[in-house]
Amino acid sequence: MYHAGVNTTIETLDDLARDIAALGQRHPSFARVAAATGLPPLRRWEGGFPGIARIVTGQQISRDAAAAIRGRLEALVPGLDPAAFAATDPAAQAAAGLSRPKVATLREIAGRIARGTLDPEALVGAPIETVRATLVALPGVGPWTADVYALFCLGHADAFAAGDLALREAARTAFGLPGRPSIAALEAMALAWSPWRGAAARLLWAWYALDRDREGV
Repeated sequence: MYHAGVNTTIETLDDLARDIAALGQRHPSFARVAAATGLPPLRRWEGGFPGIARIVTGQQISRDAAAAIRGRLEALVPGLDPAAFAATDPAAQAAAGLSRPKVATLREIAGRIARGTLDPEALVGAPIETVRATLVALPGVGPWTADVYALFCLGHADAFAAGDLALREAARTAFGLPGRPSIAALEAMALAWSPWRGAAARLLWAWYALDRDREGV
C-alpha cells in the first residue's frame, strides 16, 4: 500500500523510532505498548539468497537450531552463493541439518537466482504486494516467509507477518482481545496500522518477549 510522503523503509533505529512515534500518535494503544517495551531491536538481515536461506532454514524450529544449521551451511557454501549452493550435493545440505523439503526449496530458489529468472534486487523498494506475490510464487515459500523477508531483509516499513504465532499472541494480550486472533483477523486489524505495519510488528514482538519475561517463561 503506497502512501505519498511516508518513509517506505526502516534502515536505522532512527527510522524505526520515527515510525513508532507516528504509529503511536495515530493509535494510542501502540504508544502504551512502546512505553512498556522501549525501542525494539532493528533486526536487519542480509537480503538475496542468504536472507531467503536464513528464513527458510528457521521455519518451525528454534532459533538455536536454526543458527547451528545456518553455520554448517555457510561452512559448506561460503557466503551462501546461490550458484555454488545449487551445485552442491543435496545429501551434504541435508547432512547440515536441512529437511528434505527445505533442501528442495532452497535448491530451486538458488537455481532460479543463478539462472537469472529470479532477481531479489528487483524487490528492493517494491510495494509490499509485489514482494509478497513474487515470493509466495516460489516453491516452499508461504506468506510468513515472504513477510519476514520483507520486514528484515528489505526493511519494508509496511510489512507485517500476520501468520506469526508470537504476533497473534501479542495482539491478544496487548489489546485485551478475548482470544488469539486468527491470521485473517490480525491481517485485517493491521490494515489500520498502515503505513507503519513494520513498526507495529516490531513493537508486538517486543511486547511478546516482555510478556514471556513477566511470566518467567
